[in-house]
Amino acid sequence: MPTEPEAAATPAAPTAAAPAGDAPVYPDLAGKVAVVTGGSRGIGAETGRALAAQGVAVCLVGRDRPALFEVADSIGKEGGNAIGVVADVTDAAALGRVAERVADELGPVDILAAFAGSPGEPTPTPELTEERWRQILDADLTSAFLTIHTFLPGMVERFSGSILTLSSAAGRQPGQANLAHGVANAGLTMLTRQLATELGPQGIRVNCLAPTTVRTEKVTATMSKELQHKAALRHPLRRLAEPTDVASAALFLASDAAGYLTGVTLDVAGGRITN
Repeated sequence: MPTEPEAAATPAAPTAAAPAGDAPVYPDLAGKVAVVTGGSRGIGAETGRALAAQGVAVCLVGRDRPALFEVADSIGKEGGNAIGVVADVTDAAALGRVAERVADELGPVDILAAFAGSPGEPTPTPELTEERWRQILDADLTSAFLTIHTFLPGMVERFSGSILTLSSAAGRQPGQANLAHGVANAGLTMLTRQLATELGPQGIRVNCLAPTTVRTEKVTATMSKELQHKAALRHPLRRLAEPTDVASAALFLASDAAGYLTGVTLDVAGGRITN
């Protein structure tokens, strides 16, 4: 059952927190508005933080109310501008209500990061039910389509925008993830290419990020250190990705520094995916 959108407290000051350490600064991002789905934890949450640190007003969308509001509040405490909106991104009506809230509180959307998705648990295909197949395709692929479909008209009207999708290594080559997850993630790369071709003449760029195993909260909680070490050894860089690795790539693709890139699937894979 979709949850009625609800906001966390919005910080009064629109100023951004300074990017941590030696993080690149993208001055063109300051003052823009972004929507990030899957924003309650992991890659989505870290991307929201990274955008806010660049001066972007961020709307984080997710279903876990406490986690979502915790991220939005933490951004506010760092001097950023963020709201959290609870919604099911497989529900077009719920996304429509999110769009209304963003328009009222933050303004027109410049950056759209459709990052919600399923974890891709390994399931042998004979055990993959039709119901689960449909759930995964909805969570991974349909959610991205509906999110983009909701916010695209405003970008077309303004003749500008940067859209980011989130695939994974499972969509780039066969692996241990279940069949539906691999197929849906492969579909995200084609969705990206098709939209980039269609929307380029209208001033809108569309790019995709495809990470391998990322050391999110879920991975550290469910994957032993031994398994993490073994997984790291399968990467030429000999480590797993951190959420900040993916967020940094997202910043680049969203910014004018990548102004001539569209239709790209960027493998944030530590060298594991090379084609």
